Amino acid sequence: FYLLCSHFWVANETLHTDRPDLPECFQLSVLSWLPCIYLWAVCPIYLFYLKRNNRGYIMMSIKNRFKTVFGLLLWIVCWIDLFYTFHELRHGHSQPPIYFVTPLVLGMTMLLATFLIQFERLRGVQSSGVLFIFWFLSVLCAIVPFRSKILQSEVTDKLRFTTFYFYFTLVVCELILCCFNEKPPLFSNVVTDPNPCPETTAGFLSRMTFWWFTSMAIKGYKMPLEAKDLWSLNQRDSSKAMVPTLLKEWEKEQAKAKSEQNQASQAVYSKPQPSTTNHVTGGVGGGESSPEEVEVLLSNQKAASRQPSFLRALIKAFGPYFLIGSGFKLLQDLITFVNPQLLRMLISFTKQKGVPDWWGYTLAFLMFFTAFLQTLILHHHFQYCFVTGMNVRTAVIGAIYRKALAITNAAKRSTTVGEVVNLMSVDAQRFMDLTTFLNMLWSAPFQIMLALFFLWQNLGASVLAGVAVMIMLIPFNAVIAMKTRAYQVEQMQYKDSRIKLMNEILNGIKVLKLYAWEDSFKEKVLAIRQKELNVLRKTAYLGALSTMAWTSAPFLVALTTFAVYVYVDETHVLDAEKAFVSLSLFNILRFPLNMLPQVISSIVQASVSLKRVQGFLSHDELDPNSVDRKNTATEYSVTVVNGKFTWAKEDPPVLHNINMMVPQGSLLAVVGHVGCGKSSLISALLGEMEKLEGDISIRGSVAYVPQQAWIQNATLRDNILFGKPYNEQKYRCVLEACALTPDLEVLPGGDMTEIGEKGINLSGGQRQRVSLARALYSDADVYLLDDPLSAVDAHVSKHIFDNLIGPEGVLKGKTRILVTHGISFLPQVDNIMVMVEGRVSEMGSYQELLKQNGAFAEFLRNYTLEDIIEEDEQMFPDDALSNHIDMVDSEPVINEAKRNFIRQISIISADGEGTRSRSVRRHGCSQRKHGEPQEKKKPHEMEKLIQAETAETGRVKTKVYLEYAKAVGPLLSVVICLLYGCQSGAAIGANIWLSQWTNDATRNQTKENVNMRVGVYAALGIAQGILVLISSFTLAMGNMSAARKLHHNLLTNKLHTPQSFFDTTPIGRIINRFSKDIYVIDEALPATVLMFLGTFFVSLSTMIVIISSTPIFAVVIAPLAFIYIFVQRFYVATSRQLKRLESVSRSPIYSHFSETITGSSVIRAYGRHSAFVLMSDMKVDENQKSYYPSIVSNRWLGVRIEFIGNCIVLFAALFAVTGKESLNPGLVGLSVSYALQVTMSLNWMVRMTSDLESNIVAVERVKEYSETKTEAPWDVEDKKPLPEWPMEGNVQFYNYSVRYREGLDLVLKNLTLDIKGGEKIGIVGRTGAGKSSMTLCLFRLLEAAAGEITIDKVKIAEIGLHDLRSKLTIIPQEPVLFSGTLRMNLDPFEKYSDEEVWKALEHSDLHKFVSNHPAKLELECSEGGENLSVGQRQLVCLARALLRKTKILILDEATAAIDLETDDLIQSTIRTQFENCTVFTIAHRLNTIMDYTRVLVLDKGQIAEFDTPTNLISQRGIFYGMAKDAGLVQ
Repeated sequence: FYLLCSHFWVANETLHTDRPDLPECFQLSVLSWLPCIYLWAVCPIYLFYLKRNNRGYIMMSIKNRFKTVFGLLLWIVCWIDLFYTFHELRHGHSQPPIYFVTPLVLGMTMLLATFLIQFERLRGVQSSGVLFIFWFLSVLCAIVPFRSKILQSEVTDKLRFTTFYFYFTLVVCELILCCFNEKPPLFSNVVTDPNPCPETTAGFLSRMTFWWFTSMAIKGYKMPLEAKDLWSLNQRDSSKAMVPTLLKEWEKEQAKAKSEQNQASQAVYSKPQPSTTNHVTGGVGGGESSPEEVEVLLSNQKAASRQPSFLRALIKAFGPYFLIGSGFKLLQDLITFVNPQLLRMLISFTKQKGVPDWWGYTLAFLMFFTAFLQTLILHHHFQYCFVTGMNVRTAVIGAIYRKALAITNAAKRSTTVGEVVNLMSVDAQRFMDLTTFLNMLWSAPFQIMLALFFLWQNLGASVLAGVAVMIMLIPFNAVIAMKTRAYQVEQMQYKDSRIKLMNEILNGIKVLKLYAWEDSFKEKVLAIRQKELNVLRKTAYLGALSTMAWTSAPFLVALTTFAVYVYVDETHVLDAEKAFVSLSLFNILRFPLNMLPQVISSIVQASVSLKRVQGFLSHDELDPNSVDRKNTATEYSVTVVNGKFTWAKEDPPVLHNINMMVPQGSLLAVVGHVGCGKSSLISALLGEMEKLEGDISIRGSVAYVPQQAWIQNATLRDNILFGKPYNEQKYRCVLEACALTPDLEVLPGGDMTEIGEKGINLSGGQRQRVSLARALYSDADVYLLDDPLSAVDAHVSKHIFDNLIGPEGVLKGKTRILVTHGISFLPQVDNIMVMVEGRVSEMGSYQELLKQNGAFAEFLRNYTLEDIIEEDEQMFPDDALSNHIDMVDSEPVINEAKRNFIRQISIISADGEGTRSRSVRRHGCSQRKHGEPQEKKKPHEMEKLIQAETAETGRVKTKVYLEYAKAVGPLLSVVICLLYGCQSGAAIGANIWLSQWTNDATRNQTKENVNMRVGVYAALGIAQGILVLISSFTLAMGNMSAARKLHHNLLTNKLHTPQSFFDTTPIGRIINRFSKDIYVIDEALPATVLMFLGTFFVSLSTMIVIISSTPIFAVVIAPLAFIYIFVQRFYVATSRQLKRLESVSRSPIYSHFSETITGSSVIRAYGRHSAFVLMSDMKVDENQKSYYPSIVSNRWLGVRIEFIGNCIVLFAALFAVTGKESLNPGLVGLSVSYALQVTMSLNWMVRMTSDLESNIVAVERVKEYSETKTEAPWDVEDKKPLPEWPMEGNVQFYNYSVRYREGLDLVLKNLTLDIKGGEKIGIVGRTGAGKSSMTLCLFRLLEAAAGEITIDKVKIAEIGLHDLRSKLTIIPQEPVLFSGTLRMNLDPFEKYSDEEVWKALEHSDLHKFVSNHPAKLELECSEGGENLSVGQRQLVCLARALLRKTKILILDEATAAIDLETDDLIQSTIRTQFENCTVFTIAHRLNTIMDYTRVLVLDKGQIAEFDTPTNLISQRGIFYGMAKDAGLVQ
């Protein structure tokens, strides 16, 4: 520099004055050149980037013209300076060389900048970061000369003075213009997109601070966000862009692995060639062993050759983008360590007297600036990482989906659907979680090294003591984590068993009420709950320990380090610089040390996931060319020549030398015994099997109907159209042919009815017919029908064959291959092919085959007998055309799931009509057809669904927090807060003591009281640790008691809830309260509360410390707090809704996927492969659309909150500088080091507030369900009947009326009856006449609307429910068993002795079955009694009745005919065992009640006839008509 000019640096003029100024030489050289050097350095990279990324050009705008003109003006200004210098030279004023160099350099740079402005416009850059930084630097560097020019007293050099002002003005204008962004480029997708993401068009500043997200935050604050408010996904993040990049890399990997393998095997084969020829000619000798050698060598090679590596593909596809994030992380790590150094300088500044104030201010602003820069860089690093994670998830899901559609059947068999869905949900998620932390793998050790380096500089070797403590804490934390994980597994098991039990209880709640068994089941649930809480308590203890370790760690480290430092050497003095700089370094250390173990464990998990995904993606794929679809030469539309097929390469072949030729337009039936390869043949024709030899060709398109119908979760119409355009006439014709028209009338929404997963709300026959309709609508050339007629009834199958498949059907003229068991159709087909054990044994027409008298004739003989029997049974054809719900009832095993589904459906469309009590709805379904027309139903349905969800939106009321505090215990809540306060107090105390201790150094009193200083410091710190432990314990205890109370109240209330509630609420919704919400209260809430209290008190104590050291700080708190709360409210509202949207849109991905896997052969057959891939991609993109804003919302929040934190640092430092005279260095160190910590806890506090808000909702939801209206009390003390009541069993009804629920019509109207003890009464009537309601009234499941019932002179409405119900016995319509022992199912309260139980079993004919079982009475019944037959379950219910042996018995006869002998058995047992009891029988088959004393005929809820059976028959009324129908009278 001295060559260019003199006076480069003068210390006295700059550093040591109160009005510093820089020499002109420095201004002209360093300050002018800085921006130029920057721009020229960045330029080549930036130009290369712009050449690669072209977004289309932007039209010239006024703004752009101004920018360009200003750039040229700047260039002119610089050159004026240069020419002026030459001019001076000619006049003999020689200037130093710097006056030539600087204008030249500046001029060139301005030209470059102008060029960049235009080049960016042509490349479609809307806002440029590079130029913004350049203009910003230029302005910064020009401010100094600007100031010094103002400070000059007289102007010597007029021209340069003027040009400089011009220059300054122009640069400022450029900077201002640079802040605004240009219009989007022409033809960009921003213009076409309905709701584009503002990020693409955002300016540089807006991007740096995530300002572009603000619009979403405001919208989310005003009203809850909905899916339509979300921005569309950036093009580069969509599946369309991401999946192909990954797949391309993966295919490269596979190709590489293959070629390596081939080279290896070639190398092996080439060696032993001569000896093989030797072997072939039969020569003996060494050549014999060569083939085996080849084998061995080959297998070794195979083991050695590498599998294609999925990891490498991932790295190649996403590495470059991720590395940008890593670059940011590196920068951030370096900047992190600037602030402790600045803190050191600040403390030493406060120590020195007589130094200029501006030093302090500069330091304060530098601290603020580095902190702010660090914030921006950190969040951009996070943004890159999260976006990479999101892209990885998108790509992995896409790759797995595409693979699942193409894998061979052998590969498909090796993994279950669940496992593959797991790959998608769990493993893809793990990759995503890992990418966010991955940089910590190198950054954590790097930060630790740097921190140790600075600490070593600061304190020397005594640092090692502190580090040792840290390292000792790592295994401690690891052990705790291991134990916690073990406990979690145990707790999950308890939770599962509790939910399973709850599920059973809620499914069988009606039976529990009828038997008055609620108490025993409540005990069972509470027992499991107690175990669960015990495990939770242990986990909470461990959690408290680890919290203590986490909060005390920095303190312990500091204590050991300082103590060692002071004691090791007499001369060591602990002053403020050393202490507080070390403290802030220890705080930096804390984060990486805690993160490392987490990162390592998540890497281990991700590596497992990687292996699984890689394994799945390496499966073999089906060969698309195994079936020749191009064949047009022959007149045969399907030909197979010597086909040999197998399911998996290693399995033996299933089909041998198949030869078949099917002429165009003929109908071929394939018959044969079970397992002879009929379905395999169809699969082979579809190309689903491995072809070992031979050729297949099919002419034209294919439609396929599988044996088990595959139904999508879509509307019925979509299932039939399957991607084809809708054509009304054709569609109607298809429905007619498939006999689907009558079914549409039954379905609530006609053909727009949403079909549940796996077609759960259709009967088997309906599913099969929908599958046929899909094939028919697709209008293909070749139809492959795999036994479509087996699932439907005889008359329907006849209809379908005649109208659809047969020679007269819609499909005549198409080629049809029909696999069938139905013999009745065979005479009508063109050709029959008989298969035996995977070979074709004969082929020909029906007549020909009969003549041959071979396998086919034998097949016929075997089957005709069975067929005749079948025909017999199906005399009453009932294919659920009219009334499939009653049908469903007759197959109780399958129907439980269906029934629940149907129940939920009918509840969703809840009209007064759908919500009747279950038992009535069961019969009422046939009337459902004539319900209101569909149009009226639709809006109703919508209302209903939305009503259910309202509780979920908006802010949470303070009342809910108070409710939770009340559940914890009001006193305990106060105690917890006090403990937290004390703990913060101890921490502050320890640090204030430390600052006092460091002040000893200034007074030179260090020697005397070292022991006291260390001792008190240790005492305060340990006190803090113990207080943390105690407060965590108490908090955990409080949370536990709250969890216990809330669950207990919920359970008690649910068992006391009247039956009508369960009829109108889907069980899923109640179960959800017991599982999801209780889980949140058990586990998520306590953790959140703990974190929230922790961060809250840390932030609070920071404020207290700063205010106590510099009271003026209190002024700043108000505005900062205001901004903080403002940002927090915006964030919480938006992010909560985004989370909700994200989880709602996540499940369709997985359900669509599992559906696709099960139907992959159908999808392939119809050639809908790419359409389904597109559907899946759309679902993934839909999910990422809500995930992306939620990532950004965290970044947005982070930048805003950390800005507030940085302001706190700034003001703490500024006030420390202003109050320098009155403050000692210890206090300055204390307040600023506290301020440096606060950003983290402020940030977490907002996150925790938001989590707390979303979790506390669970308390609200549980409260809501624990306060529903309850039924009458179980025991009424003063009205208790005598223990032996009822003695006689007289039952009277007086003017009795009842309705199901408020607002519904009466079901029974003014019944008056008088029944003497011991009478046997039969109750009959049409469906919906109110028969079942009678029983419900006796048990008071329905309360009277008017009138009363008395039993032996006791009004039943006045006594407790349990007293009433335990004195009546019912044998219900559907037998309900609970999982547990048989003994428990008979006698849950253990009131009876074993002999009595055995006696009851003997009478109910179960004695033999039970005594033959090894477990006897301890026989475990599975859920719903699945492991007993239906008849046995009915007998168990009979045994229950025999055990209770009460005076009044109600028998609700099963509608579904249980096998007749069980029925007779029950009847005869009742006649013998209950001779002198009052028996009510609700009869469906009249022969059971023909010998009863009296029969009650109900009609529309009123008594129609009531007399003895013989009298009623002679009266020839309703009863006579019924008996005549049943064939009991002539």
